[in-house]
Amino acid sequence: MTINQKTRLKNKKFIRKLKQKEEILSQPFIKGLTIKVYTMTPKKPNSALRKVAKVKLNKGVGSKKQTIITAYIPKEKHTLSIHNLVLVRAGKTKDLPGLKYKIVRGVLDCK
Repeated sequence: MTINQKTRLKNKKFIRKLKQKEEILSQPFIKGLTIKVYTMTPKKPNSALRKVAKVKLNKGVGSKKQTIITAYIPKEKHTLSIHNLVLVRAGKTKDLPGLKYKIVRGVLDCK
């Protein structure tokens, strides 16, 4: 494999990831299943334990690969555990790097 072929493969993978993200962001809400619930620490001036969850998104019947994202759980006291259904929307959390999604409270299993 030449260097040119390797860069093309990397570009194809990058383009595929971008298409998945555009597909997620184009919809207002997406249903998903929680895989893991844990805490993260925010960036430098802030200090707390922010609650986040890994969510496997349901994309429909025809899709082979399901996307796994990390989403922020807003407000205090949540009842989320593994295998709960949640509704996810796009929205960044400023002090948590890498989080681009939030879980909607009061819908499905997130009370």
